[in-house]
Amino acid sequence: MNLPNLLTISRVPLMFIVVGLMYAQFRWAATAAFWLYIAAALTDWLDGKIARERGEVSLFGRFMDAVIDKVLVIGLMIALVNGDYFLGYNIGAMMLLLCILCREFAISGLRMAAAVKGEVVEADIGGKVKTFVQMNAIGWLIGSRMLANDHPGMFAGDDLTWVTTVRVIGMALFVLSTVLTVTSGISYFRRHGHVLFR
Repeated sequence: MNLPNLLTISRVPLMFIVVGLMYAQFRWAATAAFWLYIAAALTDWLDGKIARERGEVSLFGRFMDAVIDKVLVIGLMIALVNGDYFLGYNIGAMMLLLCILCREFAISGLRMAAAVKGEVVEADIGGKVKTFVQMNAIGWLIGSRMLANDHPGMFAGDDLTWVTTVRVIGMALFVLSTVLTVTSGISYFRRHGHVLFR
C-alpha cells in the first residue's frame, strides 16, 4: 500500500465528506465542500505522477484509480442533481446522469468480460477527456453554491448574475461531459466489443 495507492483510496472518504458538506446548512460548509473537492480532484493527477516518478505503477493502482474516479464522479453528480444545483432543470439533469450511469456500467461489464478472456481494456484519451470534463463540471456547480451561500458581495455588480453565470458554465460542462461519456463508450465497444461474442 504505497503513497500513490493511498492517495487514490483517499478520494472515497473525501467524496463522503464533500457530499455531507454539500447538504450541511452551517456557514462555510459550501466553501469547505468546494475546496475539499478540489483536493480530491488533484489527487487524481498526483497519484499517477508520483507512481510514474517512483516506478510504483501497479495493476492494483491502475484498476482502483479508474474505479474510484467513477465512484467520486457519480456520487457527487447524484448529490448535485438531488441538491437542486441545476436552476430547476433537475429532470433533464437526471436524464443525463442516467445516460452516464448506463455507460459506466456497460463499460465496467465490457472490462470484466475482457478480463475473463485475458485482455485488458485500458482507458483511452476519450475516457480521460470525459473524466476531466466531468470533474470540471462538478467543480463549477459546487463553486456556484459556494459563491451564493458564503461569499455574497464578493463581486462588483449583481451577485446573482455572477452566481448564475458560474452555474450555467457548470451545467454546460455537465451536458458536454454526458456527450463525451456516451461517445467514448461507443468507441470502447467498437474497439473491444468483440470479447462479448467469442
